[in-house]
Amino acid sequence: MDLLTARHIKKNYSEKQLLEDVDLIIHEGDKIGLVGVNGSGKSTLLKIIAGVMEAEGGEIVRANGLRTGYLPQDPEYEPELTVSEQLQLSTGGSVEDYVWRSMLSKLGLSDTDLKMKQLSGGQRKKVALTAVLCRENDLLILDEPTNHMDTDIVEWLEDRLAEFKGAVLMITHDRYFLERVTDHICEIEKGRLISYEGNYDQYLQAKAARLSMAMATERKRAAIYKKELRWIHWSAPARTTKSRGRIQRFEELEKGKQTFEDPRMEIAAVSTRLGKKIIEVEHLSKRYGEKNLIDDFTYTILRNDRIGILGPNGCGKTTLLRMLAGQLMPDSGTVATGETVRIGYFSQEAEELDPNKRVIKFIEDIALSVKTDDGYLSASQMLERFLFPSYMHSTMIGRLSGGEKRRLALLAILMRAPNVLIFDEPTNDLDIDTLTILEDYLDDFPGAVIIASHDRYFLDRIVNRIFAFESGTIVQYEGGYTDYYLSPRRPVPESVKARDTAKNESPKPAKTHEKKLKFTFQEQRDFDRIDDVIAALEERIAAIEEEMNANASDFVLLRTLTEEKEQLEAELEEKMDRWVYLNDLAERIEAERQS
Repeated sequence: MDLLTARHIKKNYSEKQLLEDVDLIIHEGDKIGLVGVNGSGKSTLLKIIAGVMEAEGGEIVRANGLRTGYLPQDPEYEPELTVSEQLQLSTGGSVEDYVWRSMLSKLGLSDTDLKMKQLSGGQRKKVALTAVLCRENDLLILDEPTNHMDTDIVEWLEDRLAEFKGAVLMITHDRYFLERVTDHICEIEKGRLISYEGNYDQYLQAKAARLSMAMATERKRAAIYKKELRWIHWSAPARTTKSRGRIQRFEELEKGKQTFEDPRMEIAAVSTRLGKKIIEVEHLSKRYGEKNLIDDFTYTILRNDRIGILGPNGCGKTTLLRMLAGQLMPDSGTVATGETVRIGYFSQEAEELDPNKRVIKFIEDIALSVKTDDGYLSASQMLERFLFPSYMHSTMIGRLSGGEKRRLALLAILMRAPNVLIFDEPTNDLDIDTLTILEDYLDDFPGAVIIASHDRYFLDRIVNRIFAFESGTIVQYEGGYTDYYLSPRRPVPESVKARDTAKNESPKPAKTHEKKLKFTFQEQRDFDRIDDVIAALEERIAAIEEEMNANASDFVLLRTLTEEKEQLEAELEEKMDRWVYLNDLAERIEAERQS
């Protein structure tokens, strides 16, 4: 059963075409993940489908009586209302108190007498998520439901959505979440929607195959173009006419050229020299009121440390990071920083950006250029590497999306050439492409990296040591998130003890062993002969064309010659395809041999 059908959706933002001719059908039971780079229009599409924003073209058809729950990225709230009053308002009084109280408790928020203005952003998101989940819905539309949620809550939400009988359309950059919940991935690319069946892993495979096929098609086009170009230049000057059809094909090939640019940003290493002493922490303690956050913590941070910090919201992760960065004084103990240390601190809220300043001016005020492994790069060049094309450089910061502002703030930190990086929830609001390249960058970063994050995939990918907050004590575990999660020393929260242990294992990338590339006997035979075969076919086609010109009045002969020419051209097309494949394979075999 079709719950919702969106046809030919269009939406502009200023001079930018966000959505262009987007089609989407949501069936009963679908679990759809929506991905794409920041600023591509993901949240806009969700708002249009949820009915809170009008499209500039197209239509949306909803099933009769469709019940929809929508969680925006930044939920609206009444600051003076209590949590209880806000939930009663959000649900319209249609849900019994015990239902939403029970769900809110599972999300780790039990004090419903607090005012909404007293809550953190993550807590307000939990209130909004409760209002959506506790009602009966056929379709859930969720914009970043995992942001600001600790890992136990994310895993609980995974189970709930996987068991949900209705349909789900959501934006999330949590790759384990996408892997375990979704059965479709839709990607916004250049204003259009590309759909892939399967979860995140299957999406990666299908997208890689699609791009490979597209590039193979372009290589084929380029190969044919070169041959046609050679023919255009080679044709005998004495010949007064050339094949009109072939010239037309040459022109079409020239117009049909495609470019394949990696949509992900490239970050070259930017850092300053780092001495032997990094950060030495001794007997660190910190309390807030009656709550003991950190008690007698000692550790010496080394140059190559990759540390992940875990714990529930409010346990003290940000407090620890701020003390390490020198932004907050401990109650007792010391944090000694080496003389050469230059810290780059990426906070949850990120850097406060002036909405009235232009993007290029903001970066140039930090540095006009930076030295990277690729040489000196200007502020403009660094912006382009961070997915800010030249037409966006003069854009006011206030006009950027939340993810684009987050990406710009990350660039601002790296432009200062830090040699120690401290990240507080870096994955919030960053798209998957940005995260992937950031991970690659951190692989080669020549200094220490300390990360507080609930993103399990990111932690598994980057860190080799976990600091876990456990009842005011910081306990160390070797390895990434999965190693920590499966450790027998880890205390299991009551909320997850009853889970099926089979659901607890985080997937690890499967190791693949590729066979060595080589020609088969037939491929080698074809490769040795195919240039001569193609040349012979082209010569025969040219001879037929001359014979047709010379016998233009003999219709019987013309019919025979036309049929033969069509057969030869079809054979030539087939041989050209084979030529492209064999030459591409030969290049890859040679590249593998040299590597």
